[in-house]
Formats: sequence, structure tokens, C-alpha cells
Amino acid sequence: MSTARHHAEWLSLVEASGPFLSLPVLLPAFPQGLEAHDPDHMRRLKLAHEEWEDNQQGTRPDPAIHRAWVEFVLTETLELPEEVLLSGQSIPAGLQVTVAEQGETLRPDWVVVNPDEGHKPRLLVQVYPANQALEKSVKGSRWAASPATRMMELLHACGVRLGLITNGDQWMLVNAPKGETTGYISWYATLWQEENVTLRAFRSLLGVEQFFNVTDEETLEALLAQSVNSQQEVTDQLGYQVRKAVEVLVQSIDRIDQDRNRTLLQGVSETRLYEAALTVMMRLVFLFFAEENQLIPPQETEFYDTLLRRYHPPGATAGTGRPKRRRDSRAQARCLVSAAGHLSGGAWRGTARCPVHSGLWGQFV
Repeated sequence: MSTARHHAEWLSLVEASGPFLSLPVLLPAFPQGLEAHDPDHMRRLKLAHEEWEDNQQGTRPDPAIHRAWVEFVLTETLELPEEVLLSGQSIPAGLQVTVAEQGETLRPDWVVVNPDEGHKPRLLVQVYPANQALEKSVKGSRWAASPATRMMELLHACGVRLGLITNGDQWMLVNAPKGETTGYISWYATLWQEENVTLRAFRSLLGVEQFFNVTDEETLEALLAQSVNSQQEVTDQLGYQVRKAVEVLVQSIDRIDQDRNRTLLQGVSETRLYEAALTVMMRLVFLFFAEENQLIPPQETEFYDTLLRRYHPPGATAGTGRPKRRRDSRAQARCLVSAAGHLSGGAWRGTARCPVHSGLWGQFV
């Protein structure tokens, strides 16, 4: 398996909301892939997890066993030594924030610090009970904020970028650069044994090596910052491609209009034509994104196949089933306009529905 496919595999198994690491940044940072699988550690992890799970799912879950499991992951899985992993009274008093209007004070349970930089905090860790969902309101609190939101607030107040919250099963990395979008990335302990590549990713990114034995440009904070820039370049390129596609579509429709003695676009302003073309292109972008990320429900494949047949009429595909590259721009325009008319006219089947957007395209198909 190539390194690119290796990284793409584990990225697909990690639950991410918001900015995370991009493939162009991961490849040079981990050219050989993630750190190797450690069977001995996996055996010990499995035993510790089973003990924790049996206790927490019982009638009398023990908070001490819960904390011991979290500490095992921090010290054994991530290999964070005592000198960099502070807890209790060792945590600096400044690493907390009081939310006066809610009557609550937020503070970490552990802090990963850099001893060589005046104990600069690198990662704040908070632990919640096993039955507390990390993206739902904290039970018993009048403040409706979830653990994820609370960690974001704590990170912003303390001037720290990275936080880690857990209920024992879900381990959520909170990437909260101030003034930018916050990212939430989750690993699950129950998946570590089934898909050990997710555990390898967890150890590679949050382990002691990545915090203290790499250059400043290779730290997790730096890689996340570089990924934002990389993703912005992708966004800019996509915007450029959509603009060019809109230009080609409008020019093609204009040529068709010319062939029809300017009757096709009669009464249609240039502004309305451009807005309609842009709407079609953005709908196609979202549709292709949904296809690529398998977001279209399996039960709606017949509906989706109908859409594809509208986009690519018979004879428009090669033996591979993929659309051929059309040389006739007029045929391309007609194909797209036909699809646009189908979308703008509204379509639905079962739970999949595309509502009516504009009647403009009905004139063209």
C-alpha cells in the first residue's frame, strides 16, 4: 500500500468536524507512514480496556478505575512521562477560566507541558464520566455547553491551541486556534482493536515523540496550521475551477441561443443567466462531493442513477462506465442544461428530495 493510501485510510476512519490534517501536509511529515503496530502494547491495552469496560458498564462504576484507564492511555499508549504530564496541585493556577454568568470554573485534569520552555502548556486534558456524551450538555449542569464547547472556551482563555477530552471510549482532540475555526477530531477505544491503524494514528499524532522529539515545523500544532493553509489553497483552486466552468456554460448557452436566432434567452438578463449557471455548478459540486464521500443513502441508488443518466446520456460513457471526455462543447452544455433543468424543476424519491429552485432552466430543456 502506498503512503498516500495509508494516510487516506486512517483519515477516513477518524471522525473529524472542522479543520484537521490534510494529505499534502501528512505525506512529508510522515513519509514512511504512521509508527508501526505494537502487538505487546495492544495486548496490554486490550486487557486494560476490558477491565474498564466491565466496570463502567456494571451497576456500580468505579471513578478510580475510570481515571486509571485514562491515565493508562496517557502514560502507556501516548508514553507521556511524569515530568511533562502534570495533574492536581501541579497544574499552574492560571490554567483555568471562570464563566461568571454560568457560575462555573473550567480547569484541566491533566496538562502536557514543555519543561524546556518554562513548562509551557501544550495540551490540556479533561475527563468526563463514561455515560457523558462529549457533544451533548453536561449532565447536572445548568450551563448547556457540551464538553467539547467547554474545552474550546478553556483553550481560548488559556492561550493553548490543543485540548483532549474523553469519556473513556471517545477521545476527542480539540484544535482551537484563537480567531479561527475550531476542529474536533475523535478516536474511539472500541475501534482501536478492530482497526489498529486508528490507534497508530492516535499514538503518532499525540504521543510524546510528536510533542518533544520533532522540529518546530513538525509539531502537531504546526502541522494543523499548515493544513489550514493547504486546504485554503484547495478552496481557492475549486473556486477558480467553478468560475471557469460557469464561463464555459454561459458561453455554450449563448452559442445555442445564437443558433436559435436569439429566441432562447429572450427576456433573460445577463445577471439572471449568470446566477442560474452558478447555481447549477454549485449543485453539481455538492452532488459530486456527496458521491465521493458516500453520503448518498444506499436505498436511493436508483434515484441517483436516474440523475447520472440525466447528466450522461446513453453513449456518453466508455467501457469503464465513466463519462467520456466530450469534445463537442455544445453537447456538454446541453448535457449540463438538461441536468440543471432536472434539478431546478425539483425531484424526489423516498427520503431523497431536491426542491424546486428556479423556473429559469425550464425554458432551455
